Amino acid sequence: MITMDDIIREGNPTLRAVAKEVAFPLTEEEIELGHQMIEFLKNSQDPEKAKELHLRGGVGLAAPQLDISKRIIAVHVPSLDPEKTEPSLSTVMVNPKILSHSVQEACLGEGEGCLSVDREVPGYVVRAARITVTYYDLAGEKHKLRLKNYEAIVVQHEIDHLNGIMFYDHIDQANPLHLKDGVLVIE
Repeated sequence: MITMDDIIREGNPTLRAVAKEVAFPLTEEEIELGHQMIEFLKNSQDPEKAKELHLRGGVGLAAPQLDISKRIIAVHVPSLDPEKTEPSLSTVMVNPKILSHSVQEACLGEGEGCLSVDREVPGYVVRAARITVTYYDLAGEKHKLRLKNYEAIVVQHEIDHLNGIMFYDHIDQANPLHLKDGVLVIE
């Protein structure tokens, strides 16, 4: 089981490296890693389990954050609709690639955080509002997915980890709370 002790923090060189493509078929270890990454995210969003296991809440996790330089991410995004109990997006993505993105930009009103960053980093992280991504699941099946708004931002954040990019690299250092016209702010 993955805990906060397994997650490396900023300053570790693995977070700045470009992760390696994963070969198919996946190894048993890679499949188990994917399952454990999703389990961590689910546990981190369960208030009782998170407290018991001392987990910070997360919606995404990339293998490099576990000091494993492979192109594997997990996302578990709860539905924003209180009527729905199913997550809006819950999957492990192997070798994800962004095929296209919108001209329209978006950011989270509260800014972004990261399990590998133990400090508040104020500022808007502007990303594409919509993306089309391809990836392989743990069974080796190829998928193509169109995502928008929050789900698109989460997946872009995790794919950045595969490329050695931290969320705060996107913040305008001179003026972190300035947004150009037309950027969609997601609350």
